[in-house]
Amino acid sequence: MAKQHTISKLTLEPRTHVGTTSAHALRRAGKIPGVVYGHGQPTPISVDAKVLADLIHSGQKSRIVDAMIGDASDSVLLRRVEADPITRKPLSVDFQRVTRDEAISSSVTIVTTGTPRGVRDEGGVMDVITHALEIKGPAQSIPDNLTIDVSELGVHEHVTAGEIALPKGFTLITPAETVVVSVEVTRAEVSEGVTEAVVEAAPVDAPTA
Repeated sequence: MAKQHTISKLTLEPRTHVGTTSAHALRRAGKIPGVVYGHGQPTPISVDAKVLADLIHSGQKSRIVDAMIGDASDSVLLRRVEADPITRKPLSVDFQRVTRDEAISSSVTIVTTGTPRGVRDEGGVMDVITHALEIKGPAQSIPDNLTIDVSELGVHEHVTAGEIALPKGFTLITPAETVVVSVEVTRAEVSEGVTEAVVEAAPVDAPTA
């Protein structure tokens, strides 16, 4: 279960040294190098690794957080975390400066609820094809996820991006016809059906005199 998000303010330390050597030194010291961009010049920063981990695993990564960057106060949004492909530990991080009412685009994760009718009653399997949608709306209201109830989805039925309800004030950037989740028959059932069809179509030898 995601930890309760308790961070009300971040401390992002400006850094003057950039590059691989500096980044390695920061990580050894328990900090993650990063950058804050938007509304002005990008600012190289570092953030405490434990604080960043708390924000990442809070389940509320889309929330705006007040941040102190040196002596300046900004509202920032976590936008990207580069992780080690093996350990999955953060290597670098990007934050975006935002105003709470400005419209920004964001990739929001899809979450399904319920068991599809096609799986429950018809022996099908559900396939989540698109795991996140790109939407645009007020920075202060970006949802942590978009929920789809798939309970009534039958075999050979699907849900497209355009059919998913968005929060008030948001528009869809992902093409509306993009298939998000579908229910199909299993390969075993398809193979079994083909075999039965072949058997039924096989010629019957005529009786000999």
